[in-house]
Amino acid sequence: MSPVLAGVLQLLALVVALGLSYRPLGDYMAKVYSSEKHFKPEKWIYKAIGANPSVEMRWPAYLRGVLAFSAVSVLFLYLLQRVQGRLPGSLGFVSIDPDQAFNTAASFVANTNWQSYYGEQAMGHVVQTGGLAVQNFVSAAVGIAVAVALVRGFARSRTGELGNFWADLVRGTVRILLPISVIGALVLVACGAIQNFSGIHEVGQFTGGAQQWNGGAVASQEVIKELGTNGGGYFNANSAHPFENPNGLSNLFEIYLILVIPFALTRTFGRMVGSLRQGYAILGTMATIWVGFTALMMWTEFTHHGPAFDLAGGAMEGKETRFGIGGSSIFAVATTLTSTGAVNSFHSSYTGFGGGITMLGMQLGEIAPGGVGSGLYGMLIMAVIAVFIAGLMVGRTPEYLGKKIGTREIKFAACYILVTPALVLGFTAVAMALDTPSNSMTNSGAHGFSEILYAYTSGANNNGSAFAGLNADTQWFNTTIGIAMLLGRFLPMVFVLALAGSLAEQTPVPETAGTLRTEKPLFTGLLVGTILIITGLTYFPALALGPLAEGLAA
Repeated sequence: MSPVLAGVLQLLALVVALGLSYRPLGDYMAKVYSSEKHFKPEKWIYKAIGANPSVEMRWPAYLRGVLAFSAVSVLFLYLLQRVQGRLPGSLGFVSIDPDQAFNTAASFVANTNWQSYYGEQAMGHVVQTGGLAVQNFVSAAVGIAVAVALVRGFARSRTGELGNFWADLVRGTVRILLPISVIGALVLVACGAIQNFSGIHEVGQFTGGAQQWNGGAVASQEVIKELGTNGGGYFNANSAHPFENPNGLSNLFEIYLILVIPFALTRTFGRMVGSLRQGYAILGTMATIWVGFTALMMWTEFTHHGPAFDLAGGAMEGKETRFGIGGSSIFAVATTLTSTGAVNSFHSSYTGFGGGITMLGMQLGEIAPGGVGSGLYGMLIMAVIAVFIAGLMVGRTPEYLGKKIGTREIKFAACYILVTPALVLGFTAVAMALDTPSNSMTNSGAHGFSEILYAYTSGANNNGSAFAGLNADTQWFNTTIGIAMLLGRFLPMVFVLALAGSLAEQTPVPETAGTLRTEKPLFTGLLVGTILIITGLTYFPALALGPLAEGLAA
């Protein structure tokens, strides 16, 4: 079988698996967030944290819950790392330095999972399982909760109430993420991923000395890192490591985990707003971009010319032979079009255009299908912008799902789409202007610039993957990327929840002959065009200095 055919068959198998999961999972999540029943374990949690899950919240109260919980999470994870050297099960590792502890705490709480350390050489079992793995669950649940709050804003009228954050957080964790993770961990163990609490041991004698590895609860952390679109790996090689991702089957399963909830949330959206067709329109937009990016990535990696590439059957540098170009390309697009950031190959070794595709996927806002929750609310913000543009074209007040998109709503949407580019381009410009940050680049020229642009794109968009050529374990990068991750995660949430509150207060507008039909393919095309134009106008100059310049020079 040719490598190209193998890659296409993997893509088709993935599409089938996602299609079979779409309806039952989407309907189940809609039921979870619409139910008034609380399970007994959930009641214990509410009692322990002192929350009343039956009290409805307006958007300021909902936002305070998000920020308060996240702030406590950052503090807890920071302190856990700082005292690691005194904890049992630390495997002899010392406590983490302050700047790196801050960066890691911000990273995992912000659902970014950027890692400026070697996991197997820095974090013991307690920090990995009691700190990082816990945040993989709850940070993902926070993202889904905010998305559900925005959906309620569209679904409800004449009220500013968006639900209860604590109930949404607990339900997302207990009823959705935890059960799927248990099943997924068993699948990964069956595929060959490790799951233990062993210490450090030698695995053999090699030239220059023995190689040492430590074990860990890898399969359970691997499944939630993918399912929750987190991305932080137990080992430095991340999902390219055979302990995390042993073979082609586990690789395809992990890609499925990355995509299944973000895609299924579009059905949840359709169910909750009372129109499945609206959900299909959003799904169609996400799927169009995802398939297009995947096809483009496979084309540029399979057809890049040169003697070495021709002998290898494509651009195999930086890719695992057990996955090949097809499995690596599908994974790379899935992880950068979502907020996952896990890698099964090194993006820095991709062709110039291939590296640009991974970067552009993040710069779209990671909305195709995006992170768990964040992909849906990001796409709905873009839908509001698209409706506004269509309204300007025909000279009538824009409406979406029966809600008028007025001055207030469009200001919230505009602020949302401006936050991340400002962080990415601002920090990149400052880093390139200073001597110390630029000294961390392994490469010079266009590729060196791409390393720094990729780092801040990844951090501010809460992705977490890296170009693998930048020494980011410095005070400058630990601090600035940490700030970019926190602001890139929580500032947009402020505008999402404010928009949700504004929409929920409105009285529905009756549909007329002049109403834009947002469930039709025409609107899907408009939405895809809006996304690509906004991103192109924002990032094209920076991309022209990095991956485009490198690709054209190759």
